[in-house]
Amino acid sequence: MKMLLAVIQDVDADATIKALTDASFSVTRIGTTGGFFRQGNTTLLCGTDDHKVNQVLDILKSTCQTRTETVAFNVHPSHMMPVVREVEVGGATVFVFNVERFEHF
Repeated sequence: MKMLLAVIQDVDADATIKALTDASFSVTRIGTTGGFFRQGNTTLLCGTDDHKVNQVLDILKSTCQTRTETVAFNVHPSHMMPVVREVEVGGATVFVFNVERFEHF
């Protein structure tokens, strides 16, 4: 058995959870914050059999697309004009763990 921990953007969470549950995967949603922009993220926990890991990963790939956003950076406090850059955001960061034991009460 495996446990997948996926950190995704909040905007992708509802569609991802729906796709996972529609495919009969159980998923737990945890609200988290982090990353370069300190924006809201969602961390998903999904336990599954070893042979279904790729199916979960395929769902994450299809629902957690990267996108480009325009962001203004204040390079230095003394600079009045921010620097505007396009950055790629989104996608998913996924960790796959071996589960030694699983119990459900």
